[in-house]
Amino acid sequence: MTELRLNERLDNNALEDGNSRTRRVGEQIQRELAQLIQKDVKDPRVKWVTISAVKVTKDFSHATIFFTVIGNYEETVDQEILDGLSRITGFLRRELGSRIKLRITPELHFKYDVSTIRGDRLASLIDAAVASDKK
Repeated sequence: MTELRLNERLDNNALEDGNSRTRRVGEQIQRELAQLIQKDVKDPRVKWVTISAVKVTKDFSHATIFFTVIGNYEETVDQEILDGLSRITGFLRRELGSRIKLRITPELHFKYDVSTIRGDRLASLIDAAVASDKK
């Protein structure tokens, strides 16, 4: 079953413990999924989903896909989008298996990435503090 829940994204290097192969595979999965969602997926619920990072386990059996939604500035995501991602997981995994040559095609686990929203909020707080210091 696809795991869909809110989570914070960590730096890509911290996710893969510095292993360059897992990092490269994660980056390749990110590129392929972004292209699949943009060009091949017809489900309108995931139309605005973007892939921000991918964490792959050392044995490549699981991949955690961190995603954002264009135009969503909240720390939650609509259930409709989560349902859409859950529905297309099998298709995405099958397509990944044909595009990336690995012994095992990883199971995909989607997690909503709130780090960009929190980063924007922090940047606006910093800007407000700097502006108030100038007065």
